[in-house]
Amino acid sequence: MSGFHQTPPVLANQYRDDVLLRSYLRSAAPPAVLAEIEPELLALGGRAAAEWLALAEQAEAEPPRLRSYDAWGSRIDRIETSSAWRALERISAVEGLVARGYERAYGPFSRVDQFARLYLFSPSSATYSCPLAMSDGAARCLELLAADERQRAAYRHLISRDPAEFWTAGQWMTERTGGSDVSGTSTIAKRDGAQHRLFGTKWFTSATTSQMALTLARLEGAEAGSRGLSLFYLELRDEAGRPRDMRVLRLKDKLGTRALPTAEVELDGTPAWVVGGEGHGVRKIATVLTITRGYNAMASVAGMRRAIALARDYARRRVAFGRPLSEHPLHVDTLAGMQVELAGCFLLAFHVVELLGLTELGEASDADARLLRLLTPVAKLYTGKQAVAVASEAVEAFGGAGYIEDTGLPRLLRDAQVLSIWEGTTNVLSLDVWRAIDADAGVIDELCAHVNRQLDAAQSEDLADAASRVRGAARELVQISRRLADGAPADREAAARRFAFAIARVTAGALLIAHAHRSRSLPVAAHLADAARRWSGRELIPALDTGDAHHAASKRLGLDADWPLVP
Repeated sequence: MSGFHQTPPVLANQYRDDVLLRSYLRSAAPPAVLAEIEPELLALGGRAAAEWLALAEQAEAEPPRLRSYDAWGSRIDRIETSSAWRALERISAVEGLVARGYERAYGPFSRVDQFARLYLFSPSSATYSCPLAMSDGAARCLELLAADERQRAAYRHLISRDPAEFWTAGQWMTERTGGSDVSGTSTIAKRDGAQHRLFGTKWFTSATTSQMALTLARLEGAEAGSRGLSLFYLELRDEAGRPRDMRVLRLKDKLGTRALPTAEVELDGTPAWVVGGEGHGVRKIATVLTITRGYNAMASVAGMRRAIALARDYARRRVAFGRPLSEHPLHVDTLAGMQVELAGCFLLAFHVVELLGLTELGEASDADARLLRLLTPVAKLYTGKQAVAVASEAVEAFGGAGYIEDTGLPRLLRDAQVLSIWEGTTNVLSLDVWRAIDADAGVIDELCAHVNRQLDAAQSEDLADAASRVRGAARELVQISRRLADGAPADREAAARRFAFAIARVTAGALLIAHAHRSRSLPVAAHLADAARRWSGRELIPALDTGDAHHAASKRLGLDADWPLVP
């Protein structure tokens, strides 16, 4: 009997080991700021590979439980979470993972500092980054729109570093009628003095153990559709810890994110308060979505990075056909493709964070603000899809071990899958890209100019061919956008996903080239230049076929239940 046992992969310090993050911060951070934050990031990188990871594994092993009744038959609807999950909450508060975005110690760069820490925390958090995302979105919404002292107090809780004072928030939009289409929201708000009472069922409520939530509801008598919705603030429990006139119907049995409490909740007269005045609820919740979609993109690139770190370490340990996997050219080429995908997605996600920081502090140019609106859904949808692809490759890189639950590796893929769904599916956000273009007809021209500015600042001879390809693709983007904007609505909708992917690839290509140029004096310069050339050497703009023949073929291929047999 063989005595061989395969050595599992080992995570190194997740900051020291991440040359992409470190090279980015060297180019993006003011030197004095980098000198201050880098020792802290190095410490967090060690905790991400040890303490936090152990807590995440414990939280996954002890998922939340719903106790509907106490021993005497009284309804209590208590969701019990593990001590590890609660420890991750305390860590989030003490580390200021939400607070840093509002303390703004480093001006517009504060958001980059905050998201760099979230990037290290997220893959070792058992998805605790989800309640943090909604808490940050709620904080920004209340910072702008809080109407009274109750809501201002909630804002202070959301940005607190004191674990005893820190709150998290839910974002309750999904009902049985659908998720992203909120026009059918059936929750009704009935006036009750200075407050309202909410009646309805929220079909999917993440972070249901939070202290507060923001939700959409329709005032009695308000018009149908999304225009009749208002945004409401509600507190989930009373002073005794009992739900405030709501019932937790069940916990969701999900594919992944199993440590995260997600429930179906019935509101039965739940007290709530209007945020920012009656009406225009969808417009107000968009403030939250700008933040949460940024978090989603960051969780996507963080998950990609974790998958690659594990696969890369394993490639040096696993021997197959007489050699380590790291000496097999095909395996190495596969890992290289994953790393290139991460590099482009990473820079796209952090570029959106940079624009967010500038916009929030009023230091963004008009062009910056316009690009934030366009690139937020683009970054979220593209990184979410690529996170699934990279996680799948990583699981496959481990062979059969990647399919065994107690290795922890299948969780990479299960948890990645939600990232293309939360905060708007790929198709929904592809259509949102067109809403941004419809509202600002010149934004694609501005994007093209932005791409060219990035490339103009990167005059490296070894990147000239890559820059030329990206410039040409940017010009083509402008031409395609005009053709689709002037064409039939069905053509534009059918091509929306492919068009959004093209925006992501062209923008990321320019960012990669610019970053490689800025980092030319660093030891990692050759690696970044390789990534920029490989990215720009791929298909940047996919075929965007449209027209009646294309739509007819799509219907035959996508909807025909039975393809005719060959005679």
